[in-house]
Amino acid sequence: MKYIRKLYDWVLHWADTPYGPSALFLLAFAEASFFPIPPDPLLIALVLGARQRAFKFAMHCSIASVLGALLGYGIGHFAWWTASGEFTSLAHFFFNNVPGFTVERFSTVQGLYDQWNFWIVFTAGFTPLPYKVFTISGGAFNINLFMFLLASVISRSARFFLVAGLIWKFGPGIQSFIDKYFNWLAIGFTVLLIGGFMVVKYLL
Repeated sequence: MKYIRKLYDWVLHWADTPYGPSALFLLAFAEASFFPIPPDPLLIALVLGARQRAFKFAMHCSIASVLGALLGYGIGHFAWWTASGEFTSLAHFFFNNVPGFTVERFSTVQGLYDQWNFWIVFTAGFTPLPYKVFTISGGAFNINLFMFLLASVISRSARFFLVAGLIWKFGPGIQSFIDKYFNWLAIGFTVLLIGGFMVVKYLL
C-alpha cells in the first residue's frame, strides 16, 4: 500500500536529522500499540551512522517498546469492551483503520493466549507477528500482567539488541542480510527455543 511506503520513508528520514534518537524512542513506543511501521529500519539506520552508540539505541528502543506495550495492554483492558461485553467504538476504529487488526485475528489471538500465555507474547515480541495486536489483546483478555511484562522485556530486548549487535559487529555489509533473512531467523530461533522448553516440560 502506498501510504505504508510513505510512512516507511517518513520513519527513515529521521535518521538524517538531529532528532533521530528521539524519533526512535517515540516510534518504538507507538509501534507496540498502534503504529504500523516497526522501529527496526530506523534503529539500523541510526546504528550505521553511529556504531559506538549501537547498544544505547537498542536499550532506548527496548524500553520504549515495553512502555508502549503497557499502553497497548491498558487500551485492551480499559477501553476495548463495553459494559455489555461488546466492542467499543475505539475497538472498531482499530479494526477499520490499523493494519493487522481484524475481528477474526483478534478471536484467534484469544485462543493462542489460552494455550500459550507467556510464549505467545514472547513470540509476537521477537518475530514479525504484529506485536500491537497481542499487547492490546493481552489487556482485553486480562492475561497476567507480570508474565506479559516479563515476556515483553525479554523478547523486545532480544530483538533490538540482536539487530544493533549485528550492525555494530559487521557494519553496513550485514544490512542486506538482516533485511532479507532476519524475520526467518527470528521465527526459527523462537521455534527452537519454545520447542526446547516443551521438551524439558514433558520429558523431565
